[in-house]
Amino acid sequence: MKKLKNWDNKTWLSSKSYISQFNKFLKSRVNLQKNLKILDIGCGRANIISSLHKKYKFKSKPVGIDIVRNKDIKKNIIFKKIEASKYLKKNQNYDLILIKQTIHFFKKKKLNSLLNLAKKSLNPKGKILIFSLKTKHNKIPCFKKMKQNLQKSLKRDEVLFKIIKKNLKKISYTNFNFKVNISKQKYVNMIRDKYISCLLNMSNKEIKFGISEIKSKYKNQIKFTDTLKCICYRK
Repeated sequence: MKKLKNWDNKTWLSSKSYISQFNKFLKSRVNLQKNLKILDIGCGRANIISSLHKKYKFKSKPVGIDIVRNKDIKKNIIFKKIEASKYLKKNQNYDLILIKQTIHFFKKKKLNSLLNLAKKSLNPKGKILIFSLKTKHNKIPCFKKMKQNLQKSLKRDEVLFKIIKKNLKKISYTNFNFKVNISKQKYVNMIRDKYISCLLNMSNKEIKFGISEIKSKYKNQIKFTDTLKCICYRK
Protein backbone atom coordinates (compact mmCIF):
# COMPACT_ATOMS: atom_id res chain seq x y z
CA MET A 1 0.00 0.00 0.00
CA LYS A 2 1.13 3.55 -0.76
CA LYS A 3 2.04 5.80 2.16
CA LEU A 4 -0.67 8.00 3.63
CA LYS A 5 0.55 11.62 3.59
CA ASN A 6 -2.45 13.92 3.83
CA TRP A 7 -4.66 12.61 6.65
CA ASP A 8 -3.66 15.54 8.89
CA ASN A 9 -2.96 18.09 6.16
CA LYS A 10 -5.69 20.72 5.72
CA THR A 11 -8.37 18.39 7.06
CA TRP A 12 -10.63 18.63 10.12
CA LEU A 13 -8.01 16.44 11.84
CA SER A 14 -5.55 19.32 11.62
CA SER A 15 -8.00 22.03 12.67
CA LYS A 16 -7.54 23.94 15.94
CA SER A 17 -11.01 22.88 17.04
CA TYR A 18 -10.33 19.17 16.50
CA ILE A 19 -6.92 19.27 18.22
CA SER A 20 -8.36 21.21 21.17
CA GLN A 21 -11.25 18.79 21.65
CA PHE A 22 -9.04 15.75 21.21
CA ASN A 23 -6.59 17.03 23.82
CA LYS A 24 -9.45 17.69 26.24
CA PHE A 25 -10.46 14.08 25.72
CA LEU A 26 -6.89 12.98 26.48
CA LYS A 27 -6.89 15.09 29.65
CA SER A 28 -9.99 13.20 30.84
CA ARG A 29 -8.09 9.91 30.43
CA VAL A 30 -4.52 10.85 31.40
CA ASN A 31 -2.91 12.96 34.12
CA LEU A 32 -1.11 15.49 31.92
CA GLN A 33 1.55 16.58 34.39
CA LYS A 34 4.97 18.04 33.48
CA ASN A 35 6.93 14.83 34.08
CA LEU A 36 4.83 12.90 31.54
CA LYS A 37 6.85 11.21 28.79
CA ILE A 38 4.86 10.75 25.57
CA LEU A 39 5.38 8.65 22.46
CA ASP A 40 3.06 9.14 19.47
CA ILE A 41 3.20 6.22 17.01
CA GLY A 42 2.15 7.30 13.52
CA CYS A 43 2.27 10.98 14.49
CA GLY A 44 2.00 12.49 11.00
CA ARG A 45 2.76 16.20 11.38
CA ALA A 46 2.65 15.83 15.20
CA ASN A 47 -0.21 18.30 15.64
CA ILE A 48 -1.55 16.56 18.74
CA ILE A 49 1.64 16.20 20.78
CA SER A 50 2.91 19.61 19.66
CA SER A 51 -0.24 21.25 20.99
CA LEU A 52 0.02 19.30 24.25
CA HIS A 53 3.64 20.38 24.72
CA LYS A 54 2.80 24.04 24.10
CA LYS A 55 0.15 23.90 26.81
CA TYR A 56 1.77 21.69 29.45
CA LYS A 57 5.49 22.34 28.79
CA PHE A 58 6.63 18.80 29.58
CA LYS A 59 10.15 18.38 30.95
CA SER A 60 10.85 15.87 28.17
CA LYS A 61 9.80 16.78 24.63
CA PRO A 62 7.15 14.39 23.27
CA VAL A 63 8.48 11.92 20.71
CA GLY A 64 6.66 11.32 17.44
CA ILE A 65 7.53 8.51 15.05
CA ASP A 66 6.27 7.81 11.54
CA ILE A 67 7.43 6.11 8.36
CA VAL A 68 6.67 9.34 6.45
CA ARG A 69 8.64 12.55 7.06
CA ASN A 70 6.45 15.46 6.02
CA LYS A 71 7.95 18.89 5.34
CA ASP A 72 5.82 20.71 7.92
CA ILE A 73 6.29 18.52 11.00
CA LYS A 74 5.99 20.58 14.19
CA LYS A 75 9.36 21.76 15.53
CA ASN A 76 8.74 21.60 19.29
CA ILE A 77 8.74 17.79 19.42
CA ILE A 78 11.34 15.10 18.70
CA PHE A 79 10.54 13.38 15.40
CA LYS A 80 12.00 10.08 14.19
CA LYS A 81 11.40 8.56 10.77
CA ILE A 82 11.38 4.91 11.78
CA GLU A 83 9.12 1.86 12.04
CA ALA A 84 7.39 1.58 15.40
CA SER A 85 8.76 -1.85 16.35
CA LYS A 86 12.34 -0.83 15.59
CA TYR A 87 12.01 2.27 17.72
CA LEU A 88 10.40 0.46 20.65
CA LYS A 89 13.34 -1.95 20.79
CA LYS A 90 15.59 0.96 21.82
CA ASN A 91 14.51 0.49 25.48
CA GLN A 92 13.07 3.97 25.98
CA ASN A 93 10.28 4.22 28.57
CA TYR A 94 7.09 6.30 28.39
CA ASP A 95 4.08 7.19 30.52
CA LEU A 96 1.75 7.54 27.54
CA ILE A 97 1.92 5.77 24.19
CA LEU A 98 -0.56 7.04 21.58
CA ILE A 99 -1.46 4.89 18.59
CA LYS A 100 -3.96 7.00 16.65
CA GLN A 101 -5.61 5.76 13.45
CA THR A 102 -2.60 3.60 12.69
CA ILE A 103 -3.39 -0.04 13.54
CA HIS A 104 -4.96 -0.79 10.16
CA PHE A 105 -1.49 -0.52 8.59
CA PHE A 106 -0.20 -3.47 10.65
CA LYS A 107 -0.44 -7.15 9.80
CA LYS A 108 -1.72 -9.41 12.59
CA LYS A 109 1.69 -10.72 13.71
CA LYS A 110 3.27 -7.28 13.55
CA LEU A 111 0.43 -5.81 15.61
CA ASN A 112 0.99 -8.40 18.33
CA SER A 113 4.72 -7.64 18.29
CA LEU A 114 4.01 -3.90 18.48
CA LEU A 115 1.70 -4.34 21.48
CA ASN A 116 4.22 -6.52 23.32
CA LEU A 117 6.98 -3.97 22.78
CA ALA A 118 4.70 -1.09 23.75
CA LYS A 119 3.79 -2.78 27.05
CA LYS A 120 7.48 -3.28 27.84
CA SER A 121 8.14 0.38 27.06
CA LEU A 122 5.62 1.68 29.60
CA ASN A 123 6.62 3.11 32.94
CA PRO A 124 4.69 1.85 36.00
CA LYS A 125 1.05 3.01 35.75
CA GLY A 126 1.74 4.07 32.15
CA LYS A 127 -1.04 3.95 29.55
CA ILE A 128 -1.46 2.91 25.93
CA LEU A 129 -4.30 4.66 24.11
CA ILE A 130 -5.31 3.22 20.75
CA PHE A 131 -7.69 5.19 18.53
CA SER A 132 -9.36 3.82 15.43
CA LEU A 133 -12.45 4.60 13.36
CA LYS A 134 -15.70 3.23 14.73
CA THR A 135 -16.52 0.16 12.67
CA LYS A 136 -20.33 0.17 13.05
CA HIS A 137 -22.52 2.88 11.49
CA ASN A 138 -19.53 4.94 10.43
CA LYS A 139 -20.54 8.39 9.13
CA ILE A 140 -17.54 9.28 6.93
CA PRO A 141 -18.96 10.79 3.69
CA CYS A 142 -18.20 8.42 0.81
CA PHE A 143 -18.82 7.74 -2.84
CA LYS A 144 -19.67 4.16 -3.81
CA LYS A 145 -16.18 2.75 -4.47
CA MET A 146 -14.75 4.59 -1.45
CA LYS A 147 -17.51 3.14 0.76
CA GLN A 148 -16.74 -0.39 -0.43
CA ASN A 149 -13.03 0.04 0.34
CA LEU A 150 -13.76 1.61 3.72
CA GLN A 151 -16.13 -1.19 4.75
CA LYS A 152 -13.51 -3.77 3.81
CA SER A 153 -10.94 -1.92 5.93
CA LEU A 154 -13.32 -1.60 8.90
CA LYS A 155 -14.09 -5.33 8.84
CA ARG A 156 -10.37 -5.99 9.06
CA ASP A 157 -10.17 -3.52 11.96
CA GLU A 158 -12.69 -5.64 13.87
CA VAL A 159 -10.29 -8.58 13.61
CA LEU A 160 -7.44 -6.36 14.83
CA PHE A 161 -9.57 -5.22 17.80
CA LYS A 162 -9.91 -8.87 18.85
CA ILE A 163 -6.12 -9.26 18.68
CA ILE A 164 -5.71 -6.13 20.82
CA LYS A 165 -8.23 -7.38 23.39
CA LYS A 166 -6.54 -10.78 23.62
CA ASN A 167 -3.07 -9.25 23.94
CA LEU A 168 -3.76 -6.37 26.33
CA LYS A 169 -6.55 -8.14 28.27
CA LYS A 170 -7.33 -5.47 30.89
CA ILE A 171 -8.67 -2.69 28.71
CA SER A 172 -11.48 -0.15 28.76
CA TYR A 173 -13.42 1.37 25.87
CA THR A 174 -14.82 4.79 25.15
CA ASN A 175 -15.53 6.97 22.11
CA PHE A 176 -14.19 10.32 20.98
CA ASN A 177 -16.76 12.23 18.92
CA PHE A 178 -16.08 15.28 16.80
CA LYS A 179 -18.84 17.12 14.93
CA VAL A 180 -17.52 17.96 11.48
CA ASN A 181 -18.90 20.90 9.51
CA ILE A 182 -16.95 21.24 6.27
CA SER A 183 -17.61 22.81 2.88
CA LYS A 184 -18.19 20.38 0.05
CA GLN A 185 -15.38 21.96 -1.95
CA LYS A 186 -12.88 21.48 0.88
CA TYR A 187 -13.96 17.87 1.28
CA VAL A 188 -13.56 17.33 -2.47
CA ASN A 189 -10.00 18.66 -2.15
CA MET A 190 -9.36 16.20 0.67
CA ILE A 191 -10.55 13.32 -1.50
CA ARG A 192 -8.35 14.54 -4.35
CA ASP A 193 -5.41 14.51 -1.90
CA LYS A 194 -6.35 10.96 -0.79
CA TYR A 195 -6.67 11.90 2.86
CA ILE A 196 -7.82 8.44 4.00
CA SER A 197 -6.24 5.03 3.39
CA CYS A 198 -9.25 3.58 1.52
CA LEU A 199 -8.47 6.06 -1.30
CA LEU A 200 -4.76 5.34 -1.65
CA ASN A 201 -4.88 2.58 -4.26
CA MET A 202 -7.61 4.17 -6.36
CA SER A 203 -6.79 5.50 -9.83
CA ASN A 204 -7.15 9.15 -10.80
CA LYS A 205 -10.10 8.13 -12.98
CA GLU A 206 -11.85 6.49 -10.01
CA ILE A 207 -11.16 9.53 -7.82
CA LYS A 208 -12.50 11.90 -10.49
CA PHE A 209 -15.66 9.81 -10.89
CA GLY A 210 -16.06 9.65 -7.10
CA ILE A 211 -15.74 13.42 -6.75
CA SER A 212 -18.59 13.86 -9.24
CA GLU A 213 -20.69 11.54 -7.10
CA ILE A 214 -19.86 13.52 -3.92
CA LYS A 215 -20.77 16.80 -5.64
CA SER A 216 -24.20 15.50 -6.62
CA LYS A 217 -24.84 13.60 -3.36
CA TYR A 218 -24.07 16.24 -0.70
CA LYS A 219 -25.10 19.83 0.05
CA ASN A 220 -22.64 22.73 0.04
CA GLN A 221 -21.91 22.14 3.74
CA ILE A 222 -21.27 18.55 4.82
CA LYS A 223 -22.10 17.78 8.45
CA PHE A 224 -21.49 14.52 10.27
CA THR A 225 -19.94 13.08 13.44
CA ASP A 226 -16.47 11.59 13.17
CA THR A 227 -16.22 8.89 15.88
CA LEU A 228 -13.06 7.18 17.06
CA LYS A 229 -13.07 4.12 19.26
CA CYS A 230 -10.57 4.51 22.08
CA ILE A 231 -9.00 1.45 23.68
CA CYS A 232 -7.18 2.18 26.93
CA TYR A 233 -4.62 -0.13 28.57
CA ARG A 234 -2.96 0.65 31.90
CA LYS A 235 0.15 -1.15 33.09
